[in-house]
Amino acid sequence: MNEQTTSPPRTVGPVGTTLFTVNGMIGAGIFALPAILVAAVGSFAPWLMLLGGLLFLPLILVFARLASRFDHHGGPILYGQAAFGRFVGFQAGWARLASSMTTLAANTHVMVTYLAAIWPVLDGPTVRPVAVMSIILAMLAINLFGMRQSVGTLGLMTVIKFAPLVILVGAAMWAGLSGGPIILPEFGAVESVVLLTYYAFIGFEAVVLSAGEMKKPKRDVPAGLIMGLGIVTAIYMAVIWAYLAIAPGESDAPNSLAAAGSAIMGDFGTLMIVIAAAISIGANTFNGGIATPRLMYGMAEQGMLPRWFMGLSRWGTPANAIYFFGTISVLMSLWDGFEFLAIAGTLARMLTYLICTLALPVIERKEGRISVTSAVICLFALVSSVWVASHASAEAFTMMGLILLVGTGLYFLAKRTPEASPAPAQPRLD
Repeated sequence: MNEQTTSPPRTVGPVGTTLFTVNGMIGAGIFALPAILVAAVGSFAPWLMLLGGLLFLPLILVFARLASRFDHHGGPILYGQAAFGRFVGFQAGWARLASSMTTLAANTHVMVTYLAAIWPVLDGPTVRPVAVMSIILAMLAINLFGMRQSVGTLGLMTVIKFAPLVILVGAAMWAGLSGGPIILPEFGAVESVVLLTYYAFIGFEAVVLSAGEMKKPKRDVPAGLIMGLGIVTAIYMAVIWAYLAIAPGESDAPNSLAAAGSAIMGDFGTLMIVIAAAISIGANTFNGGIATPRLMYGMAEQGMLPRWFMGLSRWGTPANAIYFFGTISVLMSLWDGFEFLAIAGTLARMLTYLICTLALPVIERKEGRISVTSAVICLFALVSSVWVASHASAEAFTMMGLILLVGTGLYFLAKRTPEASPAPAQPRLD
């Protein structure tokens, strides 16, 4: 490995930027939510996803406005640091980092579970952990070879995971099926599941973590965020409509969307959806495997982690950060009761969202041009994020506190290490 610490090359254009956004949001949820929402609100389910997309829009706009001001790796750490100083910027990045490592391992377990429906041997007590670790290490290896290769792999996985869903929707349309008349549900029914629609869009921020390797990040990242939200909302609405039209009574099936595929296309439909689910989750985790090491690189670039994390491979990728991320994710994949940690990791991600939302008006005030539009957007994003976080359990809040405590210890340890104490690169604001 070449231990240079120059910046990685900028190779990602607008298509790759949008791929990061879409794959950050769409993972396992697209295969679980249709049955849950249809069971709760019936034929209104597709429109509930539209409502969820509109609820999430203010947060997307917050990140879009922030991204238009920065062109380095790091995203949340740059935003938090520019508004509130280095310590808050570190906490925004650390919370996102901890969330990524836990969810990567958890999602890989889910991916193996889907694949076990085709190859039952994968569900064995010995084979399962080996399969999970192998998948994580394979993603790590591809990521080492360069951002261009990573984006190409991500694009291929995106096509594979969406093609069966497009076929499912097309089959429902070809058969002339209908989801029936739209019947407005009672408010209580909507309130019970609207939280799930919000969670369907979490993960979009992966795109801002890798801004340092994008050709024109100040232009492409905001556009990719907004386009990604529109694409994901439309995909969810179409798939839920197809499920509603084909097999609305299959909500108790272990894999309800696969049951819908079977109902209209037989065993081929089941196989198609199971493969799509595995690839979808794989693309989602691979997306995180690309973005999160760039977050660590950005934190080291800002002097918040040791400069060791800025070490690059011969292909210009942040190799040391990739090694660290892969190692911790593999260890986490062996953790018993990991689902609870994933919940705590999601709550930690909400902290990142809150810090970024509060950062935008502060940055604008420092620039001397406070925007009323930004203030309104931030208010809506703040209210929705606090409301989502309020649904977490006390145990999840406790675990999040422990995660932040560990991060705080690492932050002050890094400050005391001469290697990690150069003058930090300052965020560049327009």
